[in-house]
Amino acid sequence: MCGIVGYVGPRQAEKVVVDGLRRMEYRGYDSAGVALVADGRIAAAKKAGKLKNLEADLAATPLPGSHQGIGHTRWATHGGPTDGNAHPHVSQSGRVALVHNGIIENFAELRTELKNEGVSFHSETDTEVAAQLLGREVERTPDLADAMRAICHRLEGAFTLVAVDAEQPGRIVAARRNSPLVVGVGEGETFVASDVAAFIEHTREAIELGQDQVVDVTADTITVTDFEGVPAPSRPYHIDWDLSAAEKGGYDWFMRKEIFEQPKAVADTLLGRLNADGELVLDEIHIEASELRSIDKIVIVACGTAFYAGLVAKYAIEHWTRIPCEVEIASEFRYRDPIITPRTLVVTISQSGETADTLMAIRHAREQNAKVIAICNTNGATIPRESDAVIYTHAGPEIGVASTKGFTTQVVACYLLGLYLAQVRGTKFGDEIAVLLGELEQAPAKMQRVLDNLDTVLQLARDFVRQPSVLFLGRHVGYPIALEGALKLKEISYIHAEGFPAGELKHGPIALVEYGVPVFVVVPPKGRDQLHDKVVSNIQEVRARGAKTIVLAEEGDTDVEPYADVLLPLPQVPTLFQPLMAIIPLQIFACELATLKGHDVDQPRNLAKSVTVE
Repeated sequence: MCGIVGYVGPRQAEKVVVDGLRRMEYRGYDSAGVALVADGRIAAAKKAGKLKNLEADLAATPLPGSHQGIGHTRWATHGGPTDGNAHPHVSQSGRVALVHNGIIENFAELRTELKNEGVSFHSETDTEVAAQLLGREVERTPDLADAMRAICHRLEGAFTLVAVDAEQPGRIVAARRNSPLVVGVGEGETFVASDVAAFIEHTREAIELGQDQVVDVTADTITVTDFEGVPAPSRPYHIDWDLSAAEKGGYDWFMRKEIFEQPKAVADTLLGRLNADGELVLDEIHIEASELRSIDKIVIVACGTAFYAGLVAKYAIEHWTRIPCEVEIASEFRYRDPIITPRTLVVTISQSGETADTLMAIRHAREQNAKVIAICNTNGATIPRESDAVIYTHAGPEIGVASTKGFTTQVVACYLLGLYLAQVRGTKFGDEIAVLLGELEQAPAKMQRVLDNLDTVLQLARDFVRQPSVLFLGRHVGYPIALEGALKLKEISYIHAEGFPAGELKHGPIALVEYGVPVFVVVPPKGRDQLHDKVVSNIQEVRARGAKTIVLAEEGDTDVEPYADVLLPLPQVPTLFQPLMAIIPLQIFACELATLKGHDVDQPRNLAKSVTVE
């Protein structure tokens, strides 16, 4: 949600800021704007709609040259997506410009206070309250950083604030609470942004900021304090991907590119996980083995696609460790007063590491003295920093809003965690774990085989482009894949799609089956005879009612052939690893169907890549 960029240095700030905003378009937004400090004043432009609208406005009415600027792409919360509600917002004096990511919960009372003091408002946003507060404060407290710290004490909620002052050129001040902010460190230039993608073209050196911190930057200096003004520690780090990783590389959509990157992403996530003795080692796990052996319950907490990765993990972790495992929607977790003790292990899954609901769940769990392990793709993000341990997925940047390689690498990270716990607790012998890891290491090559044989899936998209509804069925680990397949279709094709456990078919969902409706069915490998045969019966039930059956089954499964209108063969893998194979055709089907419908696959309507507010 919302993209923020700030720049100070020798380059033309407008170009740097607009280019940075373009690299963050994937986050989701409905308006954009920039503000520059030039000739002792604030020069600003902002427009509703896509970034191209702002660029057209800037071309028609150029802003003055400047080496200092801030920019923003807004995802509307308070007030609709209009020019007036777009950021940046400028204080009544015209001295201060500010952009904001998050939600200021007490904005209404602050707005009333400011109105009573004679401040006029020009938008419906909570952000303008912060801009007006800061503008008033710099009149009392001339130093911009001091003024920023002062207003942060008055704001409630989640926020990243980035501001410039026309009377303090060459300087940007930013603050963060429960919302992402990172500093890019160049040679004689400095960047601030909500995402490293904004400045990866210029530098791969960054500094992560902690909770409740203010950063004051010039082209050559970076000063970090807490909200009290006390110098605060910050951690520099190197970004391990470059600009080319964030570009399409000849694909029509980032999503399609990222689907095809999955074999490499999974291989990278598996890389370097064994020591010289053949034992599984997760270097980011800094929890004592004795503590892991004392765990009596595991709770996996996540949102959206990451939640479905957690559902897959539940089957594997319980099977390998014999520890009860629950999977919770993060937004519901802390509000239902969950039973968490010091012997509970909480596992959080978040691609961005900034998901607000998941972050709040971590804090609640740690208040109950539970240990927390994060599974995350973003080095230095808030969630891994606030966890006791982290497993990074090494998927590289995922630009498409609809997660693909993020999902498969999260699933693999969950497998690694499950096997590691089994090793520590002694519920699996070393040779058993080695066999399973060997199977996992073969997964990337098998995933590539699926990607090399997609003609049937592409034809299905053409056949069903006018279908108003698609259903997905699965059992065991196939059930989360049915849910994820339906979610992908909803996210980017905007049609009705639902996933169900196949065993629940006769308890209601079969009422949705009518002539011609496509039903995708994920069939368990034949090794699980009981479930396999039951799902084959489900296929017959929906086919008898006129459904078009698209069956995903392992190669050589002749039992399903008589009942499949379309058969999508999958490479043979152990049952628990089948999600890595089965999800790929469903991702491609959704991507191709959305393309044929003429939708923007990478930036689906109403969605943001990272949900950073509750």
